[in-house]
Amino acid sequence: MIEITPQLSLPEDELAFETSTSSGPGGQNVNRVETRVTLLFDVGASPSLDDEQRALIEDALATRINRHGVLRVSSQRHRNQIANREATVERFAELLREALTLDPERKKTKKPRAAKRK
Repeated sequence: MIEITPQLSLPEDELAFETSTSSGPGGQNVNRVETRVTLLFDVGASPSLDDEQRALIEDALATRINRHGVLRVSSQRHRNQIANREATVERFAELLREALTLDPERKKTKKPRAAKRK
């Protein structure tokens, strides 16, 4: 289980991973070993999300979600696949955490006296 917030945890079987060759570090292995990891998460079909959470995620991460409703997060920072997989899961959790936090409601304030005088 991947803990996003105290109220939301996602099972790992809802995530899919793809690997490909990376343009990042790796020395001689860069052209031969698939070290880039891309995490795929189907936001629309996830049974773990309720409608409100789904709407918040789709709104906040609209640029990362394709037309089929799949969220993509990739990493090629590290030289091995395992480290990149962990990095994608961490980044995925961080993105969802940020998308699900609501901004505090703005409190109305009085106009300052000096502004009224001007």
